[in-house]
Amino acid sequence: MRFILSCSAIALASASFSTPVGAQDAPPEPPQDEDTPAPEDSADDDLNQIVVIGARLAGLVDTDQPPILELDEEAIAAYGAATISDLVELLGPQVSSNRGRGGGGQVFLVNGRRISSFRELRSYPSEAIERFEVLNEETALEFGYSADQRVVNIILKDDFSSTTVELEYSQPWAGGFSNQEADIAYLRLNDPSRLNLNVEVNNSTLLTEAERGIIQPDSAVPTFSTDPDPAAFRSLRGESTGVEATANWTTAIGDAGTSLSLNATYGYEEGTSFQGLDSVLLQGPDPASAPVLRTFNALDPLVVDRDGDSYSFGATLNTEAGDWEITATADANLASGTSRIANRFDTADLRAAALAGDLALDAPLGPFPDAGFAVAQNDTYRITSLLTAQTDPLLLPGGDVSLTLVAGYVGNGIESSDTRSLSDVLDLDRSRFQLGASTSIPLTSRREDFGDAIGDVSLNFSANLFEQSDFGTLFDWTAGAVWGLTERLSLTATYFSAESSPSLTQLGSNTIATPNVPVFDFLNNETVFATVVTGGNPLLPAQQQSDWKFGLNWELPEFASFIDNGRVQIEYFDNHSEDTTAGFPVLTPAIEAAFPGRVTRDVDGTLLELDNRFVTFAEQDVRRLSVQFNFRGSFGGAEEEAGGPGGGGPPQGARGGRPGGGQGSGQGAGPGGGAGRPGAAQFAALREQFCGTDPEVLLERFNAAAEAAANGEDPPVDEEGNPIVIPPQILQRLTGENGRIDPERFAALRERFCAAGGPPAAGQARGGGRGGGRGRGRGFGRFGGGDDGPPQWNWFAGFNYAYEFENTVLIAEGIPRLDLLEGDALSGGGQPRHTLRWFSGIFYDGMGVLPFARYVGPSRIEGSELAGSTDLFFSDLFTLDIRTFVDLGERDWLVEAVPFFENTRISFDVENVFDARQRVTDSNGDVPLRYQPFLIDPVGRSFEIEFRKLF
Repeated sequence: MRFILSCSAIALASASFSTPVGAQDAPPEPPQDEDTPAPEDSADDDLNQIVVIGARLAGLVDTDQPPILELDEEAIAAYGAATISDLVELLGPQVSSNRGRGGGGQVFLVNGRRISSFRELRSYPSEAIERFEVLNEETALEFGYSADQRVVNIILKDDFSSTTVELEYSQPWAGGFSNQEADIAYLRLNDPSRLNLNVEVNNSTLLTEAERGIIQPDSAVPTFSTDPDPAAFRSLRGESTGVEATANWTTAIGDAGTSLSLNATYGYEEGTSFQGLDSVLLQGPDPASAPVLRTFNALDPLVVDRDGDSYSFGATLNTEAGDWEITATADANLASGTSRIANRFDTADLRAAALAGDLALDAPLGPFPDAGFAVAQNDTYRITSLLTAQTDPLLLPGGDVSLTLVAGYVGNGIESSDTRSLSDVLDLDRSRFQLGASTSIPLTSRREDFGDAIGDVSLNFSANLFEQSDFGTLFDWTAGAVWGLTERLSLTATYFSAESSPSLTQLGSNTIATPNVPVFDFLNNETVFATVVTGGNPLLPAQQQSDWKFGLNWELPEFASFIDNGRVQIEYFDNHSEDTTAGFPVLTPAIEAAFPGRVTRDVDGTLLELDNRFVTFAEQDVRRLSVQFNFRGSFGGAEEEAGGPGGGGPPQGARGGRPGGGQGSGQGAGPGGGAGRPGAAQFAALREQFCGTDPEVLLERFNAAAEAAANGEDPPVDEEGNPIVIPPQILQRLTGENGRIDPERFAALRERFCAAGGPPAAGQARGGGRGGGRGRGRGFGRFGGGDDGPPQWNWFAGFNYAYEFENTVLIAEGIPRLDLLEGDALSGGGQPRHTLRWFSGIFYDGMGVLPFARYVGPSRIEGSELAGSTDLFFSDLFTLDIRTFVDLGERDWLVEAVPFFENTRISFDVENVFDARQRVTDSNGDVPLRYQPFLIDPVGRSFEIEFRKLF
């Protein structure tokens, strides 16, 4: 018996149960001439050959570091996400970097290659994904990006098509406003071609302060109840309407692995918000009489109308030149927006008439003529291009050295004007050229049997030079080390240094004075309506940032039968920044002392005006520990396939090699030389051999092969002299705690393999979708069981915990350092030391429940010891969201009665289940008006219902 072939076929068959056909990176069959027998006619010859399996999923990223998170089809289905954009949003902190003072945005790859922007695939239905993986920040260097961005690689199905209609409605439990959204999207994947068309329309209604019972400051409440209530004309959420249309197209060019992607998006949005009413403080001729506050123009409140158009275009070219893989991307964004802000009525004549006694203080006011509008126009553009070239220029004993060269250009500009502005028309442009390189150098390698007692050790370096039109030469560099102690455990250490400049908006946006803005004044413990000045600051310098990151990534061993995959990631960050640009901080006594020229008060100390333009901090230091656990698994129904429905990742040894070749790509005797799936006749012969052998004899041979592999010895041979080799992915699944083959796992594998009727037809997607048709595949099918058996329970759970050791700011030399963890503040809220996010879900037979929770620890902002000042105390906050969905197409009785419900899903989500809001109190235990619960969170508990149909 050719036992190695049987084991290899089992590995392929096992992988096929959890991965659709096309997942293997097999080259196409060569053309057959008349004298060459077809593959299915040469099964006997193939059985006499030894096949080396290289079951690498096409599109995986070749990197020394394991993924932080991996999801397969079943795991993705458990989230109930409609689109890739929804899935990224649901994953939250798992796809976001903690590096720096917040980290950069994600780097998105499709099938292991860069794209011009996330627009290219954000509207794709989640069913189009074969595998979803998140890699750490060091991997971003290989694609020409900075080391504060995580990499999200999305591997798409080779053959998929769908038309999706989605309708959403949401509103707070307490009512007041609602959101409506409608989407229609078309997608066709025919590797390597892709076509996507998408149109989205959304609408949101108005919510006013009166609808939430917001108490107005005394200075805003009219003296007479017959005057209109200003709360009814101040919006907590404005009304808006928008539409967006997107087209994405990708095609192959020639036969050399060259592909071209083009995308375009147009968006339009308009909205309205309310800023209150005109008001006037009247004083009669009698000096002893009290001033009277009147509100008026209720029929014509202070309205802000906004509308804008946006245009986006992108292109990506992927090709190969010799040993180089080359990617060029270009992206352009143009936006034009106009705001019309209602002017206040000139009340000078009213005040003069009241002083002269010609106007009764309680007489009706108005109606008055329209005071007109101030107009703000804002036009921006941004053009980015990046060229990367990757190769492996040198082979060391520890493996291939990788090299990435980068050249880029960024041009952006802003032109804006505002009739309220205190400054001239803004017209700024900036250009930036980039040259850079990064490399990864393997020092030791278990795979290459070089220094394998140490593990896998590699170094990575990167450097970028930027020539910028307004700041001259800027530089960044990164150095790091990766130590893979075992196949499951790796350690990383990275140092990141970078110079960066303020944005054009921070430097030169129009200076505007806006009256009637609520501001909490710590000095007097009161909320006042003051004039707030906003705008740019042309004196801002470049920022210098230097960060350390130490990380641990551990894939946990299987310690329970219902857990397919568990992973722990621990990261420690030490971030130091100098000359940091930031918005003007919350007005505490310490901030007022540091920026005395930014605050204007009257003779009584009442706050009149606050200059809120951007500022620079001399230094900022943050030290943070982040711990993330991820678990997933399945139970019940049919036995788990190899690899696990929970998405435990590709088999051991499946990683390695960039798309299109390189190390780890595998070789063998399949047609075309790749690790292709056996033909029908070959598969039947292999199954007959494996299933026709006595189980006890097979178990003995498996144990002998496992023992030889563990001792590094040559494999044993069968009675015909053929080596008995168990692929590593099968060995890992079958070996028990005692190092021998677990009889129960072996029996389950044999039963599953022998029960299979044969390999699926080419192009057939797995998962039991009922809709039929190319690429619809699993649709919303029974994951883990399909129509061939009972469904399984699939689940995932995890949490992300962050602990702040330090968060301090030095405003300027000679001023005491601010400790944000001990009562100082830069924003309107305190800085908590503890934050926790919990994410979980369970899925069964097309139904899912996903609880998400968030906890924020308590914090405080200290006032001063002056009379009238106060501290603010921010309570801890726990919120719980529950997302539920049911695939109506899985209810056979319903589909038989109403066929329209085939491939249809209903989702019902409740956010903030307990209607929790953070409570803010002053030193007296009272809630300041500026921190009323409904001002902090006007929505509270809300629900959303979604109807989705896949055609």
